[in-house]
Amino acid sequence: MRINWRIILVVIAVILVSGTIFYSQYVAGKIATEERMYVTVWVEAQRTILNSYDTSNLNLATFISSENQEIPIIETNENDSTTGNYLNLDSSLVASDSTYLQSKLEEFRRYNNKPIVLVMKDNPYTANHYYYGQSKLLKEVKLYPLVQLIIVALFIAIAIMAVQSHYRSAQNQLWAAMARETAHQLGTPVSSLEGWLEILKQQGENQQIVPEIAKDVKRLQLITDRFGKIGSQPKLEPGDPFEQIDQMIAYMKKRSGGQVQFEFTKQPLAVQPKFSAPLFDWVIENLIKNALDAMEGKGTIAIEAHSTHEELQIDVTDTGKGISGVNINKVFKPGFTTKKRGWGLGLPLSKRIIEEYHGGKLFVRWSESGKGTSFRIILPLPEDGSPLQT
Repeated sequence: MRINWRIILVVIAVILVSGTIFYSQYVAGKIATEERMYVTVWVEAQRTILNSYDTSNLNLATFISSENQEIPIIETNENDSTTGNYLNLDSSLVASDSTYLQSKLEEFRRYNNKPIVLVMKDNPYTANHYYYGQSKLLKEVKLYPLVQLIIVALFIAIAIMAVQSHYRSAQNQLWAAMARETAHQLGTPVSSLEGWLEILKQQGENQQIVPEIAKDVKRLQLITDRFGKIGSQPKLEPGDPFEQIDQMIAYMKKRSGGQVQFEFTKQPLAVQPKFSAPLFDWVIENLIKNALDAMEGKGTIAIEAHSTHEELQIDVTDTGKGISGVNINKVFKPGFTTKKRGWGLGLPLSKRIIEEYHGGKLFVRWSESGKGTSFRIILPLPEDGSPLQT
């Protein structure tokens, strides 16, 4: 059974945060109980001071009364209206805002609607009510789970990004190693075929099949060159992408049957983009092959190229079966394919070539079931590029 480390991280985070919330609520409850007790003692100290006729024995009551520096308190009369007396509130706000004291009183009532009552000894009909709020410590304890939740979320996000970055790096290294090894393995038989081809040319026999063999050998050389470049950073040179597209259309047209129509419309380019011709050919070939598979041998493939001052946009559109909404975000993932046979590497490789090697973009411009699909290639145009020769 394969263990999903993302789920494990989420479960650990939930356990940590849940445990912290329960424990912080427990601690907050204890602090709230102690603060109510402390306010009760403070009120009793006030009662002692107000009811005492002998001020010589008020040292303890005075000490308790003066010790409260944290818990805010508001005094109300027997009608539950503010008397103007308060403790540990911003006096400047009380003086400048006539509604401040009343709004704080409403806040304290919501926090604890049971005030502590002080009944005067000489006047039992007079009773002052004391509402109190939360101390700074209690507020910090209640905010602690939220802070920890943010920290845990950041930790998980960083861990996921680090693992994904490592995975992408390992995947890129694997792709590069496979490409170099493929190019190396193809190099020997291709060189051998070139030698045998020269022998056939010198013998003067089977001259009708020699040109066809030469085309296949050239094709193998191109494939070898492509894999060699995909395994390393290719050299980008100014060139005419339209010429490459024309050549690829001519090559694919011979292999697509008579029921597929090709259309290529273009606008003149002011400057030449820098690109790797063998790899760019590979991208166009992959997109056309996908279009042919989607159309099942019948339809139209339209390639439109137009440019701005900053980029060249190339749209490859087919009239095939389209891509379902569920699969649009999956088409560039390695290994994903809707074909019965296929590795699912054509589009991921194409995206890698355009975006990582050429600094451009490749994406699905639109797709609709039963109507077709359109891919867009974007290549950046250099500001100081050479004029395109026409």
